[in-house]
Amino acid sequence: MADQNASPKPASASQLKRTLGPLMLWGLGVGYVISGMYFGWNLGLPAGGTLGLAIATFFIIILYITFTFSYTELACAIPKAGGVFDYATTAMGEDIGFIAGMSQIIEFVFAPPAIAAAIGAYFHIFFPQIPVITIAITAYILFTTLNIYGVKAAATFELIITGFAVFELLLFSGIVLPHFHWSNLAQNAFPYGWRGVWAATPFAIWFFLGLEGVANVAEETVHPQKNVLKGFGSALITLIILCALVFAASVGVGGWEKIVYPSPGADASDSPLPLALSQITGNSGWLYHLLITIGLMGLVASFHGLILAASRASYEFGKTGCIPKIFGIIHPKFKTPANALLLNMLIGIIALFTGKTGDIITIACFGAIMLYIFAMISVLVLRKNAPELPRPFRVPMYPYFPITALMIAVVSMIAMITLNVKLALIFFAILALAYIWFYIIVKRKRNATIITR
Repeated sequence: MADQNASPKPASASQLKRTLGPLMLWGLGVGYVISGMYFGWNLGLPAGGTLGLAIATFFIIILYITFTFSYTELACAIPKAGGVFDYATTAMGEDIGFIAGMSQIIEFVFAPPAIAAAIGAYFHIFFPQIPVITIAITAYILFTTLNIYGVKAAATFELIITGFAVFELLLFSGIVLPHFHWSNLAQNAFPYGWRGVWAATPFAIWFFLGLEGVANVAEETVHPQKNVLKGFGSALITLIILCALVFAASVGVGGWEKIVYPSPGADASDSPLPLALSQITGNSGWLYHLLITIGLMGLVASFHGLILAASRASYEFGKTGCIPKIFGIIHPKFKTPANALLLNMLIGIIALFTGKTGDIITIACFGAIMLYIFAMISVLVLRKNAPELPRPFRVPMYPYFPITALMIAVVSMIAMITLNVKLALIFFAILALAYIWFYIIVKRKRNATIITR
C-alpha cells in the first residue's frame, strides 16, 4: 500500500494536487462554518428561548466533538475527496455509499445559495439600484472562478478572509460584553419548556454546519494522517469558543427578543449581531458600520469555502461514474475540478431563483444530519469488518464517541422531520430520485460493461 505520508507527487489528469497544510485546513474548517455565527442561529430563540437554544446547542456541541474525532479516523484512513461517499462505500457497499454521498452533496450544494442570498441582501443595502439576485449570481461567478484557478490560491484567500471574520467576532464580543447582564439571559428564557429545545435543534446545528468539509480536501492535504486531525481539531476548538462568545454577548446585552425582532411586532430578523450592536452604538455610527462591513467577511468565508467542499464531493461522484464522468475530470492546467465547480454553480443559481432561503438552509441541514448518521455507522462497521485498515488516527473512547454522535444525530433528524414535514418529503424525494437514477442508469451500465468483458 502506498505511503500516504510520502512527499506529494505531481498530479495527473485524475488526481488532485497536494498543497494544503494544517493552517490552511484550520482556515477552511472555520471558514466553512463561521457564517453560522453571523446569521440564522437567533431564529432558534423564538422557538426555544435562551435556555432552550442553549440546551440544544450544548448537545449539538457534544455531537460535533464526538463526530469530529470519529470522522477524523475515517478521513485519515481513507483520504479521498469524496468524504462520506468513499467511507460509506467502503463500509457498506456502493448503494449505501451513493445515498450517503448524495446527502453530502445536498448539504454542500444547497448551503451556498442561502449564503449568497445573504451576501446579496447585504450589498443591496449599500447599492439599492442593483438587485439582490444579481449580486448573488456575481458572487457565485467570482468565487467559482477563484476555485477553478487553484486550490492553494482558494485556500489562501479563505485563510485571510476567515482571519478577518474571526477578528470581527472577537471585536464584537469585546465591545458588547462590558454591557452584558445575567438578568438579560433570564428574560423569558424557557417559554416552551423541553418542546422548545426540540424546536431549536436545527438552529443549533446551523452554528457548526459544514465543518466536515475539511475531510473533502484530505486528498489535497500534505501528510493527511497528521494534518487533517490538526486542522479539524483546531477549527472545532475555535468555533466552540466563538459560539459561546457570540451567544452570550448577543443575548446578554438586552435579552433574546432584542436580537430577533428589530421592533415590536416586526418579522424576525436573521441579523442578530447588528441588532445587538445597535443597542450600544446606535445604527448610524462609524463603529457600527465598520463592524458590519468586516462582518461581511464571515458570509464570504463560508460561501467560498463551501463552494470548494461541494466541488470535491461532486468531483468524486463524477470520477466514479455516479454522475457523468465529465464532472470527474481535473483541469489540465489548474489541477482543480473545474467542471464540478461549474455544475454546482449552475445548481446554486437555480436554487437562488426560488427565493426560499430558509427552506434551502433547512434542506442543507437534512443533508448534513444524514451525512453524520452514515459516517458514524461507517466507523462502527469498518472497525468490525475491516480491522486491518490502516488507521493512523483512532477515535478516542471507542465505541462511545461514534455511538454518542450517532444517537444525537438520529434525535436531531427526528426533530427536523417532525418540525419540517414538507421539506423532509422534498429532501427524501431528492434522495429517492437520485437513487433511481443510480440504480437504473449507473448500475445497469456497469453490469452491462462487466458482462461484455
